[in-house]
Amino acid sequence: MRRIIILLLLLIAATGCHNKNVEAKAKKVAVIVSTLNNPWFVFLAQTAAAQAQSLGYETKIFDSQNNTATETDNFENAIAAGYSAILFNPTDANGSVVNVNKAKTAGVPVFCMDREVNSVTGPTSQILSDSYSGCVDLGKYFVQQMHKKGKYVEILGIVADNNTWNRSKGFHSVVDYYPGLQMVAQQSADFDRNKGMEVMESILQAHPDIDGVFCGNDAMAMGAYQALAAAGKANKVKVMGFDGAEDAIQGIKEGKILATAMQFPKVMAQTAANYADEYFKGKRDFPKKIQVGVEVVTQKNISDYIAYGKK
Repeated sequence: MRRIIILLLLLIAATGCHNKNVEAKAKKVAVIVSTLNNPWFVFLAQTAAAQAQSLGYETKIFDSQNNTATETDNFENAIAAGYSAILFNPTDANGSVVNVNKAKTAGVPVFCMDREVNSVTGPTSQILSDSYSGCVDLGKYFVQQMHKKGKYVEILGIVADNNTWNRSKGFHSVVDYYPGLQMVAQQSADFDRNKGMEVMESILQAHPDIDGVFCGNDAMAMGAYQALAAAGKANKVKVMGFDGAEDAIQGIKEGKILATAMQFPKVMAQTAANYADEYFKGKRDFPKKIQVGVEVVTQKNISDYIAYGKK
């Protein structure tokens, strides 16, 4: 009888361990990104998903299509489908807060990647690029290459994204101290390549004699370059971007783009996935915000870099 009781206890314990293992393996990680229409965000999403999968979790990538309503649907679907954590690239610093809070209420931790939301309590952690400092360095290089004078244009990203203004402020914190540099136009192109081209075409009609263009990301920079090339001005106008995307790196090699600021999406994505894994294992004391350094890439140091990172 005693042996039977012991065997039953061992069986119960084994079953409990098995159930815990099954529960751990059953955890799913959602990757919700602002858009898959930009190769940079595709890389961010795929890297986050791959890292979560390497840690043993089922993953799915959700595309918000730069639309907060679609993002809301993605959150609701992920929560309803039983995803245990969300690796998140927001569409709107303010508008996305409600979705983060919805997940928190449901007991689902959210780890922001690259873009932040304006909430201290909502996300479990936010892993972001140091956009301001990166654009301070870009601004210094721009001033140097422009020889402290000339007319330039600034093409902004999505106005509801904090990255847009952090980059703009960082750039202007340097450039505005040089009265010989005159900004003749400032317009948003929503971080989109086609819109960047359209905005540049429109600006050139009013200001055909510009000397430089500072763009809030590489997609817009490549769009601006296309417009300049079509107008026969590509060799006369210096174009700068931000991201370290593949086409911009190639553009710098070919002399089309003056410079970009290299973000490190692999670091942000893998950190977010690793944090989710640590959360599942019981950790709760995560840093609320991490700033990942940004490096200026030019023709002088292009050999040290590849798309989305260093060699």
